[in-house]
Amino acid sequence: MGDGELVRQARAGQTEAFAELARRWAARITALCHAKVGRADAADDLAQDVLLRAYRGLANLADPDKFGGWLWGIAQRTCLDWLKHKDRGQVPFSVLSPEQTPNDFLAHAEEPALDQNDEVRLLLAEVDALPDDCRQVVLLYYYEDVTYRDLAALLGVSVATINARLTRARALLRQRLSACRR
Repeated sequence: MGDGELVRQARAGQTEAFAELARRWAARITALCHAKVGRADAADDLAQDVLLRAYRGLANLADPDKFGGWLWGIAQRTCLDWLKHKDRGQVPFSVLSPEQTPNDFLAHAEEPALDQNDEVRLLLAEVDALPDDCRQVVLLYYYEDVTYRDLAALLGVSVATINARLTRARALLRQRLSACRR
């Protein structure tokens, strides 16, 4: 069943239809939010906010068959609002381990990490530093396993553009990561 039909059912009061839409789109919206704000802990909260806004505004969707693009727009505006208004210096308790306090985290935030996860942290930092268009396709492609064709439809660009963005992102990552290892 397509998104349009699920939207029609949700408008008719079938809450399970919207739950299915949320299941289909949650990971992609989370990846978009992560790409936009650069923080995984905030991305989950933003994605939930996006889905709530979509549910409340479902009656305003002019064409039910364009649910994905509409939801994508809500996500982008939600992230922009968060970036404008949110104090990004806050540290949520969810990122702390049980033996850490917020002061421990803040005191060591600028020190380089020295554990076995350095490579992963470095890679994620470099992904976050990519230009927006590259970061967005990298996170969706690798985080959510979205195909080139689906990415193109979702972002409103051609498959060739998706390929070019991924190629550029990979080249930038290779260049930056090799410079860090020297």
